[in-house]
Amino acid sequence: MNIAVVGTGYVGLVTGTCLAETGNHVICVDIDNVKVNKMQAGIVPIYEPHLDVLFQRNIKQGRLTFTTDLTQAIENAKIIFLALPTPPGEDGSADLSYILGVANDLGKIIKDYKVIVDKSTVPVGTAEKVRAAVAKHAKVEFDIVSNPEFLREGFAVDDFLKPDRVVIGTSSEKARKTMEELYKPYVRQGNPIIFMDEKSAELTKYAANAFLATKITFMNEIANLCEKLGADVDAVRIGIGSDDRIGKRFLFPGIGYGGSCFPKDVQALAKSAAEVTYNFKMLEAVMDINEKQKTIIIPKVKDYFKGDLKGKKIAIWGLAFKPDTDDIREAPALYIIEELLKEGASVSAYDPEAMNNVKNIMGNRIAYALDEYDALRDADALLIATEWSLFRTPDFGKVSSLLKNKAIFDGRNLYAIDQMKEMGYYYTSIGRETVKG
Repeated sequence: MNIAVVGTGYVGLVTGTCLAETGNHVICVDIDNVKVNKMQAGIVPIYEPHLDVLFQRNIKQGRLTFTTDLTQAIENAKIIFLALPTPPGEDGSADLSYILGVANDLGKIIKDYKVIVDKSTVPVGTAEKVRAAVAKHAKVEFDIVSNPEFLREGFAVDDFLKPDRVVIGTSSEKARKTMEELYKPYVRQGNPIIFMDEKSAELTKYAANAFLATKITFMNEIANLCEKLGADVDAVRIGIGSDDRIGKRFLFPGIGYGGSCFPKDVQALAKSAAEVTYNFKMLEAVMDINEKQKTIIIPKVKDYFKGDLKGKKIAIWGLAFKPDTDDIREAPALYIIEELLKEGASVSAYDPEAMNNVKNIMGNRIAYALDEYDALRDADALLIATEWSLFRTPDFGKVSSLLKNKAIFDGRNLYAIDQMKEMGYYYTSIGRETVKG
């Protein structure tokens, strides 16, 4: 099948590459000429595990190509995926200008039947707006489909190739058959392709992310309560996670959720509710709690240094919002760094993938280390903001020798309390006992 993917961010690039992997011919469109040239040369513009292998293989075999020319891309395409950004506006609503702008252009240039697919996360009612924008100029038949993505950064390739489910919103039998044919190779093990109306498909994506964000937030609140009551959040987590009605996933407490999806989608769903005069109080609470959780570790750092961080050097391990990605959008580490700098501390940071992205926005306000141990040199304490695997089993002898104080502030609960006691660290984490060293 011939497919065009408009937009080459995380969603668009993974979608295009994985569709090519099953034999489709995919043209990806982007307005950034420099980016397109790099992709044509086989350079992946984002970090996502396993994407580079598929990306280069499909370019080599001629199934994956790139262009800045929308007309060229859609000329022979049966399906056109819109994987464009929907950034939050000042009021929290999703900005649809990119999607509607392309939809307007498509109406002017399509010459035969197309299935136009909203792959971006969009508010309920977007399919109707896209349909109206295309129809304004279109002289041929077309269908609009809502096909929300459920890709986890760090696992996006596996999530696309082996999805738990595929959600497709369409009122057209013709489009339904086309989309079913497209996705059949990905659900051979029996996972469902779920068909529904467009509005329900749009809401399904927001509802899923808002529920997971709520689950994380609830566990963070339990962790904060554990500290007040002297309970251990790890024990509580295991105790409730063994109940299959609750499940084990998304129960790990920490310094809040970030990334490109949860913050934006929770905000957009709350805004959509407000637009129909529904006060979604739970989502308002989730957003408020998460905002506070991002910097909940700062008072712990200040307490250790008796309220004065001026002249203190804090080493930070992890800058990305989660491991196995270079994405720093809404990353708690950035909020923590800003608070530390306000308090007069200096920061030396290390992240395996995200440092260039941070440097692009923070410049030389902080120091960027060569590796995790380089970040510790002459630092007064270590703060862990992202749970990369290489931080889980460090050489603690080396850590001790490089730090001025054996003090670790762990925002991701990487280490066992007994281990920290045995090694004589001052160690504080989220929802657990503080080890005084």
